[in-house]
Amino acid sequence: MRAAKFSIGQVVKHRIYPFRGVIYDVDPEFNNTEEWWLAIPEDIRPIKDQPYYHLFAENSEMSYEAYVSEQNLLIDNSGLPVSHPGIQLVFGELNDGKYEVMDYQAH
Repeated sequence: MRAAKFSIGQVVKHRIYPFRGVIYDVDPEFNNTEEWWLAIPEDIRPIKDQPYYHLFAENSEMSYEAYVSEQNLLIDNSGLPVSHPGIQLVFGELNDGKYEVMDYQAH
């Protein structure tokens, strides 16, 4: 099992598709349905034996949640915030491409 390359709160973008997001959870390896995996076109279907990331994602049209393999993520260096409404429930300020994880015990 590999260590995750990206971390919770980090702003990332998809390597192929035009969307970006904030990581809010990491699975050490694929942990979704076989139907979900098989729905990905075979020529771009990622391997299962790698970390997968849950994202608060957005594209030019909407906000949504995405599940993305590590091989398909890149660091987003734009410095721009992500406008997904879920971010404010989990994260604080954006600093240097990473949102601060809120300390729930302080609330």
